[in-house]
Amino acid sequence: MAAGPAATVGGPAEGFMHVVDPNRKWYNNRRLIVLHGWLVLLLITSSTNGYDGSLMNSLQSMNQWKDFFNNPQGGTLGLLNAIQNIGSLAGYPFAPYLSDGIGRRPSIWIGAVCMLAGAALQTACQNIHQFIGARFLLGFGLSIASNAAPMLVTEVSYPTYRPQFSSLYNTLWYSGNIIASWTAFGTSRINNNWSWRIPSLLQAIPSVFQFFLIWFVPESPRYLVSKGKDSQALHVLAYYHANGDDQDPLVQYEFEEIKAAIKLDQDTQKNVGWKALFATKGNRKRMVIIIAIAWFSQWSGNGLVSYYLNKVFDTIGITDTSIQLLITGILAIWNLFWAVFASFQADRWGRRFLFLTSAAGMVVFFTLQTICSAQYALHGKESAAHAVIAFIFLFYAFYDLAFTPLIVSYTLEILPYSLRAKGFNVFNLTISVALIFNQYVNPIALKNIGWKYYIVYCCWLAFEFGFLWVFVVETKNRTLEETAALFDGEDLTQIHQATARITEVRHEDYDEKSSDPGLKV
Repeated sequence: MAAGPAATVGGPAEGFMHVVDPNRKWYNNRRLIVLHGWLVLLLITSSTNGYDGSLMNSLQSMNQWKDFFNNPQGGTLGLLNAIQNIGSLAGYPFAPYLSDGIGRRPSIWIGAVCMLAGAALQTACQNIHQFIGARFLLGFGLSIASNAAPMLVTEVSYPTYRPQFSSLYNTLWYSGNIIASWTAFGTSRINNNWSWRIPSLLQAIPSVFQFFLIWFVPESPRYLVSKGKDSQALHVLAYYHANGDDQDPLVQYEFEEIKAAIKLDQDTQKNVGWKALFATKGNRKRMVIIIAIAWFSQWSGNGLVSYYLNKVFDTIGITDTSIQLLITGILAIWNLFWAVFASFQADRWGRRFLFLTSAAGMVVFFTLQTICSAQYALHGKESAAHAVIAFIFLFYAFYDLAFTPLIVSYTLEILPYSLRAKGFNVFNLTISVALIFNQYVNPIALKNIGWKYYIVYCCWLAFEFGFLWVFVVETKNRTLEETAALFDGEDLTQIHQATARITEVRHEDYDEKSSDPGLKV
């Protein structure tokens, strides 16, 4: 047998997979089906984010909206675009304390309440100040819900389906984006203020579901153990992961591993407070990776396409509004397809492979996009303009292999429980800072140097590939606790010791099952 933790008995690959019942699938187990239904309720938090991100762009193209608010320009328009992000920044200081203090479910409910208030005010607003206030409330509530929801998805999922569901979280941003784009496209034909009020009202639908149903969703077993509610944590694991059997080897494996990891953090006090994010070598490596991939996700050239696509079209001579809208709509569907596809390959191909393939493909196709943009700008070649569109689509296919599905799931799984909420908050804050940078720098650079600005991103993408090659650690086929402990070798050993007895029992079970097919699972 090969050396190394992943290959040893009781290690993550062998130990984890040997405690999973091979006959328990998502499609033949009623409680897994119910659990996955609750996970969808959490995933739509990301759809709300995508819907909101697209809505403002759509509203600004509506004459009815511009007429009602007296065609906002300059600083007012800039504030309208930035206020949702400002609301999110205001919510970040509270989000991790709510998630860790009162639980994942109550935090999502509080976020939903804020977003419902914001959507109601935005729908009924009578002046620009109310609209701005509504956008702030939406951003504030979203920052709280977006901190808790993906963590709850990650912490309550059935182990073999966790990578897919946690990867789908960020992927479904595109679903909200598509719905908002086409909803606004349809309501723009209404010749009164309901043309923009209806899309604003529909934004509340996911929050309505969460407001009423979130209390039926199981609370995180990790949170429950951290609060000394071990029996409740065991009940959640047993009910959803083993049809109520609290002696099931998988349930016992998860339960013992969770207790060991949380006790280790509590005993050493090394993972408590904000300073702990950078207190150890393992934690510093985590934060370097997390901050980097958060920044990369917004600063890989995609910011040019996502927020200033019309300006990109203008630089290559595509100025017809209908064609621009058509390309934008098709691109959103294209992105959703590739991101969903990659979400289901996370454990098959591995995170490291997806990150490196994504970065390599972006380098190639953004470079080709730059070359064709230069050809059009310098020589006016129409074929070069069409090639740019093709390379934008190919660039996004590779971007979506990793930087849509994996950035949230990878961040959450490499953080230990005690740092998960705070570390994820840093991740979200980094994205907000990167977005603000894009909003101010990209339009200025495009205006002054045009296609030459793309060269900066070509160089940056090459740097991203090198960084990912050095720092990204493979995490497939591991539980949350084993993944987080990869950065702290001694922790991994202690967690393995806590689950060794259960792993050995399961090995014997499988030997018996293989010789006795009639044995009940």
